[in-house]
Order: sequence, then C-alpha cells, then structure tokens
Amino acid sequence: MSSKDNLEALAHPEYWDGRYEASQEDSFEWFKSYEQIKTLIEKHIPDQASSIINMGCGNSALSPKMYEAGYKNLVNIDFSSIIIAKMAEKYPEQTWKVADVRETGFPDDSFDVVIDKGTLDAMLSGSLWSPPDHVRERTTAYINEVLRILKPTGKFLYITYRQPHFIRPIVTRDAWTLNIETLKEGEGVFEYFAYVLTPVQAP
Repeated sequence: MSSKDNLEALAHPEYWDGRYEASQEDSFEWFKSYEQIKTLIEKHIPDQASSIINMGCGNSALSPKMYEAGYKNLVNIDFSSIIIAKMAEKYPEQTWKVADVRETGFPDDSFDVVIDKGTLDAMLSGSLWSPPDHVRERTTAYINEVLRILKPTGKFLYITYRQPHFIRPIVTRDAWTLNIETLKEGEGVFEYFAYVLTPVQAP
C-alpha cells in the first residue's frame, strides 16, 4: 500500500476498527497530550460547566483528563464502534457515541465548545496545495457540521501541526473569526497550532 493509500485509509472507519481491535495500547495521543495543552484549554474554556464535544476521540486520554480536571459536561464521538465500546467500558461516567463527525446527529446549537485534536487531519490526503474533490467535500461537510452544532456564542478549537496556509482555506467561514495560536515548547521543537473559530461579534 502506498503512502497516499495509507493517508486515505485514515478517513474510513474500517481502518480504525482494525487498528483498535488489534492494538493493545491503553491510549494514544495524536499531537499534544492534555498536560501539554492544559493552559490552552483553560484559556479557551474557562467555564468548566461548558457543554463540550470531542470529535473523533479515539483512545486519547484528553477527555478523561479533562473530566478529572472538572469538565464534566463532555460528549465523545468516533466512527469506530470498537473504540467507543472500549472507552465506554473504561470510562462509564462519560458519554460516548458512535457517530461520523460529518453527521453527528445532534440538534443545532448543542455545544459551547467543539474540540478536534487530529481528526480533521485524518480527512486530508493528496496535495494540500490543491486538495482532491473528495477531500474538499468531506472537510467542508465536517466544518459545516461543527458550526451547525455549535451554539451562536460557541467556539471551535482545533489542534494540529498543519501549517496555516493549508488549514486557513479549509476552516474559514463567513460570520466566524479565525485566530491562530502557535504552540511551541522551546527552541528547535516542532511547531503545533491551535486554530480557534469564534462567531463574529455584532457591532
């Protein structure tokens, strides 16, 4: 299988079901751990009573760590039924749901915050300078769904290593303001970014 095929496989539940079924790993973090983004979380979600959805949660420890820190109103979704079953058994105090992030099934204006740590990345394959039509379609559907389930005063927090010139065209929407924060831990350390979408404030 080529690297192109490998990247494309990440966008499909069959790949993840197979990975999670075969894996013995307790958890796996894409990009940053909770401890590494704790300050960012506290900055952008100061109210621990906020309704939060973690999109494409996988077996990341992000939600369990946030729950321990006091964020109790948290929903986790993933299109892998294998990992949702495992996480629900391990953390029954939290809400876990099998769902595609492009069609979550939640009503409009359901959440104060949507968090994505690597899920959008799994939808990206091919050239990001000129993404294939199927990549454009699924990323557009995803971001539109994110904004649909966010409350009018909500916030989308997306963490990735992808450079702004690639991501800005994907996530930018009318009536929403995009701010980009660089996450860097020291000289020579690989840069990560937090893309924060918030509604444009009425004058």
